[in-house]
Amino acid sequence: MDAHASTASHEHSHPSAGVYAKVGIILFILTALEVGLYEFTYGHHTGPMSAQIQPFFVPLLLLLSAAKFALVAMFYMHLKQDSRLFAGVFVFPLIIAAIIVFALMALMAYHFAYARSGG
Repeated sequence: MDAHASTASHEHSHPSAGVYAKVGIILFILTALEVGLYEFTYGHHTGPMSAQIQPFFVPLLLLLSAAKFALVAMFYMHLKQDSRLFAGVFVFPLIIAAIIVFALMALMAYHFAYARSGG
């Protein structure tokens, strides 16, 4: 009986249903912001500000998507309650992939700039 009690005390406490509901509401708001950003930039509700927003459209969508991904990973995949090792094993390849993606984007931007200059 004592072994079971000591094992139960070492378990991590999981968030309550209220926390999951709050995270769900935040995810809904972030999704609504993504849809609104698209509508105000390229959709039926474009206005004079859409030309000023267009250069920031993709970075803003990536930022909102990264925030949603972080919330899902922390709460619904239980990375927030698990060992730091599991979070590291999960996050390290994502960092490597992000570095590769940004390096490829920089390489392609350089390639297109070089091609436009007539090189």
